Amino acid sequence: MNNLVEVQKTIGAEQEDTIDLKKIFSQVIDKWLLFLVSIIVCLLLGFFYIKLTAPTYQINAKLLVTDNEKGGSLGQGAGAVMDFGGLFGGKNSVDNEVEILKTRFLMEQVVRKMKLNIVYNRKSNLTTREIYNPPFVFNIIKGVDTIGNIDLTIERAKNSRINVIGRGFQKEVSWNEEFKLNGVGIVKLEPNSGNSTLFDGECIVKVCSVDQRVAELMRRLSVSVSGKLSTIIYLGLTNESPQKGEDILNALIHQYITANLQDKNTIADSTTKFIQNRLSIIAGELGDVEDRVQDFKQGNKLADMSEQGKLLVQNSGEFSSELAKAETQVLILTDLENYLKDESKNTRVFPASLLPSDMVFSGLMAQYNSLLVERDKQLLSVTEESPFIKNIDQQISGLRSGILANIQSTKNTYIVTRDKLRSQLSNAESQIGGVPKIEKDYLKLARNQQIKQELYIFLMQKAEETAISKTSNIAIAKTIDPPKSEVMPITPKKNIVYLASLILGIVIPGIFIILVGIFNVSVSSKEDIVNHTSVPIIGEISHNEDSDNLVVANKGRSAISEQFRALRTNLSFYLKNENEKIILLTSSMSGEGKSFTAINLGNILALAGKKVLLMELDLRKPGLSAKVGVSNNTGFSNYIITADMSHADIIKPLSMNDKLFIISSGPLPPNPAETLMNEKTGILIEKLKHEFDYILMDAPPIGVISDAQLLSQYADVTLYLVRQKVTQKNQLSILEDLYRNKKMNNLGIIVNGIVSKYYGYGYGYGSYGENEAKKSWLSKLLGR
Repeated sequence: MNNLVEVQKTIGAEQEDTIDLKKIFSQVIDKWLLFLVSIIVCLLLGFFYIKLTAPTYQINAKLLVTDNEKGGSLGQGAGAVMDFGGLFGGKNSVDNEVEILKTRFLMEQVVRKMKLNIVYNRKSNLTTREIYNPPFVFNIIKGVDTIGNIDLTIERAKNSRINVIGRGFQKEVSWNEEFKLNGVGIVKLEPNSGNSTLFDGECIVKVCSVDQRVAELMRRLSVSVSGKLSTIIYLGLTNESPQKGEDILNALIHQYITANLQDKNTIADSTTKFIQNRLSIIAGELGDVEDRVQDFKQGNKLADMSEQGKLLVQNSGEFSSELAKAETQVLILTDLENYLKDESKNTRVFPASLLPSDMVFSGLMAQYNSLLVERDKQLLSVTEESPFIKNIDQQISGLRSGILANIQSTKNTYIVTRDKLRSQLSNAESQIGGVPKIEKDYLKLARNQQIKQELYIFLMQKAEETAISKTSNIAIAKTIDPPKSEVMPITPKKNIVYLASLILGIVIPGIFIILVGIFNVSVSSKEDIVNHTSVPIIGEISHNEDSDNLVVANKGRSAISEQFRALRTNLSFYLKNENEKIILLTSSMSGEGKSFTAINLGNILALAGKKVLLMELDLRKPGLSAKVGVSNNTGFSNYIITADMSHADIIKPLSMNDKLFIISSGPLPPNPAETLMNEKTGILIEKLKHEFDYILMDAPPIGVISDAQLLSQYADVTLYLVRQKVTQKNQLSILEDLYRNKKMNNLGIIVNGIVSKYYGYGYGYGSYGENEAKKSWLSKLLGR
């Protein structure tokens, strides 16, 4: 056994990894019918796939976005009218707008508005196709919290009623009749006023949750920018219905533009509200001051001021005007400071236009208002406990602190200016000491009235600016290429499907052939023998299509007969001396053609004028005598156990050739191996060698029992039968072990049962000299 393992390792090391292209090509040509059937089947499957698969169309659109960072031009005209110091938020980036278009919240609004979680289908033969404009509408009057997936079949019933059939549910209803549907809620069916087609037949309504439909559409949506310097956004959507896909994309763009305008108007509305509140307060204060001035003049009968008073007003006019402006700014900044310190207003948009036109203020306010708008958007889909919201809150808190610090710093600056102006005005007034007290008091009232009037005019001006700016608001993007579906569907593409089917039709049988070769454990070709053993091949016999074992006798001019003649010639190189006459035939297992080979080889030797004897020495499973039609009542076993029997008594002539004889096995002995080891066996063989030119021993398989090795001592040459598609590859290692350890004399291989198209490229003798019936093309096809 150890020797056998060493032999296997040695053989494996000697094998070379080579690719025989001729062999592969011959196998492909030989299996052409398999390839043809596979290609036809795969093309048919591709055809049915195209017919049964709903086509999907690509819908495309383009948006032009104002991107100050990338040089976008949209909205520059509005910005040139007047500069309000970043009234409506900060700069926009195309990259940010792409992310906004990809948000789930935007698609969810479209799904809810268009009721896209309800899909209508109609059956047609073997296919089910979506219908965008159905003859009826499935309305959910009051839905449950979480709508489950449900498929409903809607059929026309008698008396203008409708059958609603679902899993575990069936109900007959009328149009506009409300009914409860588990997993959905209160629903009703209404005729579609936009479709005049009468409902006749069967429709399938598929209802799913909004979240599921949103997720599906998000997978189909694509948003991209062509380049880093481009401000054009490309929108793409795939859908089975071209019109529905265009409407969905239009709704998405409309919702996006509307939301963008709402964000801008939110800031303007906040500013307007703040101004209106301040105007109402200042108007009341101004009215009170004006009433006091009128009452003072009437009470003191002050019709006109003296020249000294007029001079005082003239000299202090400039100081009063500057002081009024400073007072106005201090009051506004104080209100804004209180607004920021009010915790209840932490999430309100900051009234940006009231601040002085300062770049630092503009940047801080733009970031602050943008974060507030983004926070409101995110709260629609997440809670305030979300880490993302908390991060935004931290940024908002930081910006509020920065804005408050800047406001306080600016306010302190205006307070210093105000105090200085007050001091200057006080000095101017003190220089005129001759002015009567009544006129001085009137001058103070007039100055207070002027301050209130300046503040009121300032707020009125800002209110008008805000109103004008709001009306000039335009969206950050505009549609430059409306949604439009492509004419041809993107899936399934016929050319690609048919090409894939063709390739698959070629690959499948190719893989099959490779797998068969990998998992094939039997000898298929000459290369299998050469790669597993170094024993020479001295004969190759084709597969016998007939049941007749006497091929040489009955078809002397056949290809198989010629192959036995070639074997006879090759044996002459092994049996060089006259004393070398005995040929032993064995194999790995039964069924490999030992008896068939022995009969025809013996006959071909007899045709050459040699006297040949066939010895049936398979004492366990004899079959040679039955194949040649000889009785097996008396034979080798009788001779061994009978003392007075002569060898001439067991030699029987064969009718096929007068020079061909046989010794059958005789009755089966209880101990075959001991029978062959009997000393009379050697005596018998010596006697036979003097009477016959050739002795052919039909021995049992050596791979099963050891009888053949017992007979090898008498053999001059040993023919080891290997049958194509029968002999196992691993059994050849037994042969190699016998050869390398010289356990048998002159070992040679006879390959039997060869089908030339499997055995090797170019192998075959043809039918030289033989008149064979020609097969029809159909017979040849079926034969393949």
